[in-house]
Amino acid sequence: MNLGIIPARGGSKRIPRKNIKTFAGRPMIAWSIVAAIESGCFDHLIVSTDDEEIAEISQQWGAEVPFFRPAELADDYATTSDVVRHAINWSTQEDRMPERVCCIYATAPFLRSNDVALGLRMLETRGADFAFTATSYAFPVQRAIRVTPEGRVNMLMPQYLNSRSQDLEEVYHDAGQFYWGRSEAWLLGKALFSSSATAVILPRYRVQDIDTPDDWLRAELMFKALHDVDAALSKA
Repeated sequence: MNLGIIPARGGSKRIPRKNIKTFAGRPMIAWSIVAAIESGCFDHLIVSTDDEEIAEISQQWGAEVPFFRPAELADDYATTSDVVRHAINWSTQEDRMPERVCCIYATAPFLRSNDVALGLRMLETRGADFAFTATSYAFPVQRAIRVTPEGRVNMLMPQYLNSRSQDLEEVYHDAGQFYWGRSEAWLLGKALFSSSATAVILPRYRVQDIDTPDDWLRAELMFKALHDVDAALSKA
């Protein structure tokens, strides 16, 4: 059985009610729910929340909310892995023991159903414990600088001072959209960012963290640009 879990607590502070705030005409969480359903990958898609309004909206868009998350998993210190393990344990007690579990973030409006399906295929064909989305850094991290308390600068990796950008290894970061994992890997607390994981590489123009109001504005502009491009291509 494949289980999808969307963590969505009600206590967002930097963007109040972020998970259900309207984004491009839908509650933010609806974009994740719809993409997950359209992927056809899940036997059950659960939203793990402590909030009645989030639960109601999630159910309206097709997700299950069979329980409310306990208070100790809804504070600022609970981790995503804690929430996923709780949902797996609940499902197991309900005789729904999942083999593969995908954690999907509620604030992922650029999530695409085909990427979710690709992540599942990669998890299986590559024999990995986890498969998650990643994208490349826009600037070579080897050329990064730090600013001292005195306002001075120095290189983070001075050995690359005279290296050409094209000679430096391309490196990637977590794209923050979804994390497929084998149930036992989640339950054992295995490291996500390790050699037992594989990455679904996304283009940078489809990746945006949404943690601050500036992030939200940038995401709206990116989303509109992508929508305009898709509409133009469909007419071509």
